Amino acid sequence: MDRSILNQYKKPEEKLILSKIYDKISFCETRNQIQVSDFLDLAQQELIQKVMKSQKQKNYLFFGGVEEAERKAFICYPEKLRMLVEEKKINFNEWIKVLRITLPNENEGKYEHRNYLGAMIKLGIKREKIGDILVREEGADILVHQDVLKFLQTNLQELTRFQKAKIEEIELKSIRRITIEKEQITITVSSMRIDNIVAELARCSRSKANEMLLQEKVFVNFEGITKQTKEIKEKDKITIRGKGRFEVKEILGKTKKGRIILQIEK
Repeated sequence: MDRSILNQYKKPEEKLILSKIYDKISFCETRNQIQVSDFLDLAQQELIQKVMKSQKQKNYLFFGGVEEAERKAFICYPEKLRMLVEEKKINFNEWIKVLRITLPNENEGKYEHRNYLGAMIKLGIKREKIGDILVREEGADILVHQDVLKFLQTNLQELTRFQKAKIEEIELKSIRRITIEKEQITITVSSMRIDNIVAELARCSRSKANEMLLQEKVFVNFEGITKQTKEIKEKDKITIRGKGRFEVKEILGKTKKGRIILQIEK
Protein backbone atom coordinates (compact mmCIF):
# COMPACT_ATOMS: atom_id res chain seq x y z
CA MET A 1 0.00 0.00 0.00
CA ASP A 2 1.34 3.39 -1.01
CA ARG A 3 1.43 5.55 2.13
CA SER A 4 1.48 8.74 0.01
CA ILE A 5 -2.24 8.19 -0.55
CA LEU A 6 -2.76 9.68 2.92
CA ASN A 7 -1.94 13.10 1.45
CA GLN A 8 -5.22 12.98 -0.47
CA TYR A 9 -7.20 13.18 2.76
CA LYS A 10 -7.61 16.52 4.52
CA LYS A 11 -9.52 15.46 7.63
CA PRO A 12 -7.17 14.49 10.50
CA GLU A 13 -9.46 11.66 11.61
CA GLU A 14 -9.40 10.11 8.13
CA LYS A 15 -5.61 10.34 7.93
CA LEU A 16 -5.30 8.82 11.39
CA ILE A 17 -7.49 5.78 10.72
CA LEU A 18 -5.86 5.13 7.33
CA SER A 19 -2.41 5.43 8.90
CA LYS A 20 -3.37 2.79 11.46
CA ILE A 21 -4.66 0.51 8.72
CA TYR A 22 -1.45 1.03 6.76
CA ASP A 23 0.54 -0.06 9.84
CA LYS A 24 -1.61 -3.20 10.20
CA ILE A 25 -0.95 -4.15 6.59
CA SER A 26 2.77 -3.44 6.97
CA PHE A 27 3.00 -5.60 10.11
CA CYS A 28 1.04 -8.34 8.39
CA GLU A 29 3.45 -8.40 5.46
CA THR A 30 6.67 -8.18 7.49
CA ARG A 31 5.66 -10.53 10.31
CA ASN A 32 3.56 -12.86 8.17
CA GLN A 33 0.80 -12.78 10.79
CA ILE A 34 -2.86 -11.84 10.98
CA GLN A 35 -3.40 -8.26 12.16
CA VAL A 36 -6.66 -6.96 13.64
CA SER A 37 -7.70 -3.32 14.11
CA ASP A 38 -10.03 -1.80 16.69
CA PHE A 39 -13.74 -1.66 15.86
CA LEU A 40 -14.72 0.70 13.04
CA ASP A 41 -17.99 2.47 12.39
CA LEU A 42 -19.74 2.28 9.01
CA ALA A 43 -18.21 5.50 7.67
CA GLN A 44 -14.69 4.32 8.54
CA GLN A 45 -15.33 0.96 6.90
CA GLU A 46 -16.53 2.67 3.74
CA LEU A 47 -13.45 4.92 3.67
CA ILE A 48 -11.05 1.99 4.12
CA GLN A 49 -12.92 -0.11 1.55
CA LYS A 50 -12.42 2.61 -1.08
CA VAL A 51 -8.71 2.90 -0.33
CA MET A 52 -8.21 -0.88 -0.37
CA LYS A 53 -9.90 -1.06 -3.76
CA SER A 54 -7.76 1.75 -5.19
CA GLN A 55 -4.61 0.09 -3.85
CA LYS A 56 -5.68 -3.36 -5.11
CA GLN A 57 -5.40 -4.89 -1.63
CA LYS A 58 -7.14 -8.26 -1.46
CA ASN A 59 -6.14 -10.16 1.68
CA TYR A 60 -8.42 -8.46 4.16
CA LEU A 61 -11.96 -8.52 5.50
CA PHE A 62 -14.20 -6.74 7.98
CA PHE A 63 -15.52 -8.77 10.90
CA GLY A 64 -17.63 -7.79 13.88
CA GLY A 65 -18.34 -11.10 15.57
CA VAL A 66 -21.63 -11.77 13.79
CA GLU A 67 -22.49 -11.41 10.12
CA GLU A 68 -25.01 -8.62 10.70
CA ALA A 69 -22.70 -6.56 12.95
CA GLU A 70 -22.53 -2.83 12.28
CA ARG A 71 -19.22 -2.10 14.01
CA LYS A 72 -16.46 -4.28 12.58
CA ALA A 73 -12.70 -4.72 12.85
CA PHE A 74 -10.38 -4.62 9.84
CA ILE A 75 -8.52 -7.93 9.56
CA CYS A 76 -5.62 -8.43 7.16
CA TYR A 77 -3.89 -11.75 6.65
CA PRO A 78 -0.78 -13.05 4.84
CA GLU A 79 -1.09 -14.87 1.54
CA LYS A 80 -0.20 -18.20 3.18
CA LEU A 81 -3.46 -18.06 5.17
CA ARG A 82 -5.71 -16.90 2.35
CA MET A 83 -7.28 -20.30 1.67
CA LEU A 84 -7.93 -20.93 5.38
CA VAL A 85 -9.65 -17.54 5.71
CA GLU A 86 -11.76 -18.07 2.58
CA GLU A 87 -12.78 -21.52 3.82
CA LYS A 88 -13.64 -19.99 7.23
CA LYS A 89 -11.16 -22.18 9.07
CA ILE A 90 -9.66 -19.29 11.05
CA ASN A 91 -11.18 -18.77 14.52
CA PHE A 92 -11.51 -15.02 15.03
CA ASN A 93 -12.59 -15.60 18.63
CA GLU A 94 -8.92 -15.04 19.50
CA TRP A 95 -9.29 -11.33 18.76
CA ILE A 96 -13.03 -10.58 18.97
CA LYS A 97 -14.48 -11.50 22.34
CA VAL A 98 -18.04 -11.65 23.66
CA LEU A 99 -19.07 -10.53 27.11
CA ARG A 100 -22.52 -11.64 28.23
CA ILE A 101 -24.31 -9.69 30.96
CA THR A 102 -27.33 -11.43 32.48
CA LEU A 103 -29.41 -9.15 34.67
CA PRO A 104 -31.19 -10.17 37.89
CA ASN A 105 -34.97 -10.56 37.54
CA GLU A 106 -35.71 -7.16 39.10
CA ASN A 107 -33.66 -5.34 36.43
CA GLU A 108 -34.91 -7.15 33.34
CA GLY A 109 -36.05 -4.75 30.63
CA LYS A 110 -34.68 -1.67 32.40
CA TYR A 111 -31.42 -1.19 30.49
CA GLU A 112 -30.94 0.06 26.94
CA HIS A 113 -27.93 0.21 24.62
CA ARG A 114 -26.81 3.53 26.11
CA ASN A 115 -26.77 2.09 29.64
CA TYR A 116 -24.31 -0.65 28.69
CA LEU A 117 -22.16 1.62 26.53
CA GLY A 118 -22.16 4.36 29.18
CA ALA A 119 -20.99 1.91 31.84
CA MET A 120 -17.97 0.87 29.78
CA ILE A 121 -17.08 4.42 28.82
CA LYS A 122 -17.32 5.35 32.51
CA LEU A 123 -14.68 2.72 33.22
CA GLY A 124 -12.35 4.43 30.75
CA ILE A 125 -12.81 2.05 27.81
CA LYS A 126 -12.43 3.78 24.44
CA ARG A 127 -15.37 3.48 22.02
CA GLU A 128 -13.23 1.81 19.38
CA LYS A 129 -12.62 -1.15 21.72
CA ILE A 130 -16.37 -1.87 21.80
CA GLY A 131 -18.26 -3.49 18.95
CA ASP A 132 -21.99 -4.10 18.68
CA ILE A 133 -24.07 -4.32 21.84
CA LEU A 134 -26.93 -6.79 21.38
CA VAL A 135 -29.53 -5.85 23.97
CA ARG A 136 -32.32 -8.14 25.19
CA GLU A 137 -34.79 -7.96 28.07
CA GLU A 138 -32.61 -10.17 30.27
CA GLY A 139 -29.29 -8.50 29.47
CA ALA A 140 -26.87 -8.05 26.57
CA ASP A 141 -24.14 -9.73 24.53
CA ILE A 142 -21.33 -7.23 23.98
CA LEU A 143 -18.62 -7.60 21.33
CA VAL A 144 -15.28 -6.28 22.59
CA HIS A 145 -11.65 -6.26 21.55
CA GLN A 146 -9.59 -8.92 23.30
CA ASP A 147 -7.43 -6.16 24.84
CA VAL A 148 -10.23 -5.08 27.21
CA LEU A 149 -12.06 -8.32 27.98
CA LYS A 150 -10.40 -9.16 31.31
CA PHE A 151 -10.59 -5.56 32.52
CA LEU A 152 -14.32 -5.41 31.83
CA GLN A 153 -14.97 -8.78 33.45
CA THR A 154 -13.28 -7.54 36.61
CA ASN A 155 -14.56 -3.99 36.77
CA LEU A 156 -18.12 -3.99 35.41
CA GLN A 157 -19.20 -5.90 38.48
CA GLU A 158 -18.04 -2.99 40.63
CA LEU A 159 -20.64 -0.66 39.11
CA THR A 160 -23.88 -0.38 41.06
CA ARG A 161 -26.08 -1.24 38.09
CA PHE A 162 -24.29 -4.55 37.51
CA GLN A 163 -23.48 -5.67 41.05
CA LYS A 164 -26.10 -8.42 40.98
CA ALA A 165 -25.62 -9.29 37.31
CA LYS A 166 -23.86 -12.37 35.97
CA ILE A 167 -20.94 -11.36 33.74
CA GLU A 168 -19.18 -14.04 31.69
CA GLU A 169 -17.24 -14.61 28.49
CA ILE A 170 -18.99 -16.70 25.84
CA GLU A 171 -18.01 -18.06 22.42
CA LEU A 172 -18.96 -16.21 19.24
CA LYS A 173 -21.16 -19.12 18.20
CA SER A 174 -23.23 -18.69 21.39
CA ILE A 175 -24.31 -15.10 20.65
CA ARG A 176 -28.07 -14.63 20.69
CA ARG A 177 -29.01 -12.89 17.46
CA ILE A 178 -31.21 -9.79 17.56
CA THR A 179 -33.86 -9.25 14.89
CA ILE A 180 -33.74 -5.69 13.56
CA GLU A 181 -37.24 -4.30 13.11
CA LYS A 182 -37.86 -2.42 9.85
CA GLU A 183 -40.64 0.00 9.08
CA GLN A 184 -41.93 1.06 5.67
CA ILE A 185 -42.83 4.74 5.38
CA THR A 186 -43.80 7.07 2.54
CA ILE A 187 -42.66 10.68 2.28
CA THR A 188 -42.99 13.44 -0.30
CA VAL A 189 -40.24 15.94 -1.13
CA SER A 190 -39.88 18.89 -3.48
CA SER A 191 -36.58 17.54 -4.87
CA MET A 192 -34.08 14.72 -4.32
CA ARG A 193 -31.62 17.02 -2.54
CA ILE A 194 -30.33 15.63 0.73
CA ASP A 195 -31.52 18.63 2.79
CA ASN A 196 -35.12 18.11 1.62
CA ILE A 197 -35.03 14.40 2.41
CA VAL A 198 -33.34 14.81 5.80
CA ALA A 199 -35.97 17.39 6.80
CA GLU A 200 -38.74 14.88 6.05
CA LEU A 201 -37.03 11.88 7.65
CA ALA A 202 -36.04 13.79 10.80
CA ARG A 203 -39.37 15.68 10.84
CA CYS A 204 -37.72 19.04 11.13
CA SER A 205 -37.32 22.30 9.20
CA ARG A 206 -34.96 22.70 6.24
CA SER A 207 -32.76 25.01 8.31
CA LYS A 208 -32.49 22.36 11.03
CA ALA A 209 -31.67 19.74 8.40
CA ASN A 210 -28.89 21.96 7.05
CA GLU A 211 -27.60 22.38 10.58
CA MET A 212 -27.40 18.58 10.93
CA LEU A 213 -25.45 18.40 7.69
CA LEU A 214 -22.96 21.04 8.83
CA GLN A 215 -22.56 19.22 12.15
CA GLU A 216 -21.59 16.06 10.19
CA LYS A 217 -24.55 14.08 11.50
CA VAL A 218 -25.68 12.85 8.07
CA PHE A 219 -24.20 9.97 6.07
CA VAL A 220 -25.12 8.71 2.61
CA ASN A 221 -23.99 5.15 1.92
CA PHE A 222 -21.94 5.52 5.14
CA GLU A 223 -20.00 8.51 3.83
CA GLY A 224 -20.26 11.81 5.69
CA ILE A 225 -22.16 14.48 3.75
CA THR A 226 -22.14 18.21 4.50
CA LYS A 227 -23.32 19.70 1.18
CA GLN A 228 -27.04 20.37 1.13
CA THR A 229 -27.17 20.04 -2.67
CA LYS A 230 -26.16 16.35 -2.68
CA GLU A 231 -28.60 14.46 -4.91
CA ILE A 232 -30.05 11.20 -3.57
CA LYS A 233 -30.91 8.17 -5.71
CA GLU A 234 -32.92 4.99 -5.31
CA LYS A 235 -31.24 2.40 -3.03
CA ASP A 236 -29.14 5.07 -1.28
CA LYS A 237 -28.80 4.50 2.45
CA ILE A 238 -29.12 7.57 4.67
CA THR A 239 -28.00 7.63 8.29
CA ILE A 240 -28.98 10.53 10.56
CA ARG A 241 -27.31 10.39 13.95
CA GLY A 242 -29.93 10.24 16.67
CA LYS A 243 -32.74 9.62 14.17
CA GLY A 244 -31.98 6.25 12.59
CA ARG A 245 -30.97 4.65 9.31
CA PHE A 246 -33.07 4.80 6.18
CA GLU A 247 -32.97 3.35 2.67
CA VAL A 248 -34.65 4.93 -0.35
CA LYS A 249 -36.37 1.80 -1.64
CA GLU A 250 -38.25 3.30 -4.57
CA ILE A 251 -39.34 6.51 -6.26
CA LEU A 252 -43.10 5.95 -6.57
CA GLY A 253 -43.94 8.92 -8.74
CA LYS A 254 -45.20 12.47 -8.22
CA THR A 255 -48.16 14.16 -6.61
CA LYS A 256 -50.48 16.45 -8.53
CA LYS A 257 -48.43 19.37 -7.21
CA GLY A 258 -45.20 17.86 -8.54
CA ARG A 259 -43.74 16.61 -5.25
CA ILE A 260 -41.74 13.38 -5.44
CA ILE A 261 -43.16 10.37 -3.57
CA LEU A 262 -40.56 8.11 -1.95
CA GLN A 263 -40.91 4.67 -0.39
CA ILE A 264 -38.49 4.56 2.58
CA GLU A 265 -37.40 1.67 4.76
CA LYS A 266 -36.46 2.73 8.30
